[in-house]
Amino acid sequence: MRVDRCVADSAAVTTTNILVVVAAVLIASLTQAVAGFGFGLLAVPIMTLSIEPKLAVVVSTMMAIFTTTWQAWHGRAHADRVLVKRLTIAAYLGMPVGLWVFVSIGNTPLRLALGIAVLIAVVLLALRINLHHVGPGLDVAAGFVSGVLNTSLSTNGPPLVFVLQARQLPPDRFRSTIAMVFAFSNLASLSLFIAAGKVTHDGLVLAAIAVPVMLFGQWVGLPLRRHFDPERFRWLVLSLLCVAAISAIVAALA
Repeated sequence: MRVDRCVADSAAVTTTNILVVVAAVLIASLTQAVAGFGFGLLAVPIMTLSIEPKLAVVVSTMMAIFTTTWQAWHGRAHADRVLVKRLTIAAYLGMPVGLWVFVSIGNTPLRLALGIAVLIAVVLLALRINLHHVGPGLDVAAGFVSGVLNTSLSTNGPPLVFVLQARQLPPDRFRSTIAMVFAFSNLASLSLFIAAGKVTHDGLVLAAIAVPVMLFGQWVGLPLRRHFDPERFRWLVLSLLCVAAISAIVAALA
């Protein structure tokens, strides 16, 4: 089996490749279930330890559709529909720009950009700036940037988390709103990847292998929400993001 130049050195997919993807999906799906975000932020950098970034981005997008669509449907009653509409439309406008970046740059710059983007995201998330008074322009800007990041790095969460935290949404509304934006965004980004010919047979195979693991992570993670102190878990997520980002940067510079 070949991965059409999507695995390092165009080598055949190995057991190690599969195990790394499975581990990335398990960690990311558990985090997504408990925190409401973090799937792409964690899954993609971890996957790039074994497979090339462009394959990791596409696989992550395919996997995220399952989790975000289910979470969006499950929490639809709590979502802020005005914010969902504003953020989603802005994200759609940014996606073609992100796709151009994805197609145009090589794997090493993409891996380096991924690590740097995640580290910047950690800083923004850690600051928890209160921008409740800022007008809708903040939502439009965050949505646009999330769209660019979605189709270029599959890490569209940071701008959305930043703006929703800045709006001081309560936890249930936060999770439901961001899940709905993720769901709409992931469906659109996957459509763009398909149209651009970036969804390969081997990407589909890797995603299919990891689906049961992702479902298991969701099944385990959702009931755990009530057992975690939100603030402590938030810092645990940020620490994991730092490790994943530094790993991606080291791999890019090696």
